[in-house]
Amino acid sequence: MERLGIELLSVFGMPPVEFVSLAADLGCRYISSGLASNPASPLAYPPYSLRDDQVLRREMVTAMRDRDVSIALGEGMTIRQGADIRDRGADLALMVELGVRRVNTVSLDPDLNRSIDQFGALAELAAGFGVETTVEPSPGLTVGDLPTALHAVRQVGRPDFRLLIDTMHIVRSGAEPDDIARLDPDLIGYIQLSDAPLVPTQPDYMKEAMFERMVPGAGELPLLELLAVLPRDRVIGLEVPLLAQAQAGVKPHERLGRCVAAARELLTRLDEAGPDADERLEVL
Repeated sequence: MERLGIELLSVFGMPPVEFVSLAADLGCRYISSGLASNPASPLAYPPYSLRDDQVLRREMVTAMRDRDVSIALGEGMTIRQGADIRDRGADLALMVELGVRRVNTVSLDPDLNRSIDQFGALAELAAGFGVETTVEPSPGLTVGDLPTALHAVRQVGRPDFRLLIDTMHIVRSGAEPDDIARLDPDLIGYIQLSDAPLVPTQPDYMKEAMFERMVPGAGELPLLELLAVLPRDRVIGLEVPLLAQAQAGVKPHERLGRCVAAARELLTRLDEAGPDADERLEVL
């Protein structure tokens, strides 16, 4: 099964139809998408709004149908202090129009209990549209590690509220492959793949995460071991922003093509190791 996708963070605000074509050209069936571009795009792509531009939405739906690409993850359902996620129903309706069946959330509200209440409200709201929700633990955010994310999932108590495992965030937050192996596989709804040094290379963690990750296999994360204990039927989104390369003139097809090739090599090695890959990898 081809389960690789290209994540929104990897393309720095590339226009949606162009993004769909890029994924298809690289042989990927999936992308992640929000409803609007970042107005501060570092590559100076023109801003766009799928929220406000009905024609652009139709063009994107047509492009996805023609190129056999779909949105595996809807981005942007962030919990914020002083805002109620229940007000995002119109955005969820637009995402469903684009074919989204899963949305991701993180919290920027420092109050964990309030964040969990909002996670529950989002999961209930999304379910009304036939959409499931994932929560992504990341260092520096309110849900910063695996134990906190598991607590949130237990408190929300819905089978359609699950974990998103980002390989950089999960390792940097202190989790190991054995910790993932102990989870019920049904708790994991989505995977994001990138590489990085084990120790941060710059003081601003989020700046590194948003702009400078590494091609899978080029860093120090235990990617094969993680993939061996993660469910084999989940979409794997390549979240590999390589801003320095992009600013140096390396085109998207080239820099992300390397990521796709490296990810496929990892998955091939995993397949060759067989169904007990986690045990086999321990002795390699």
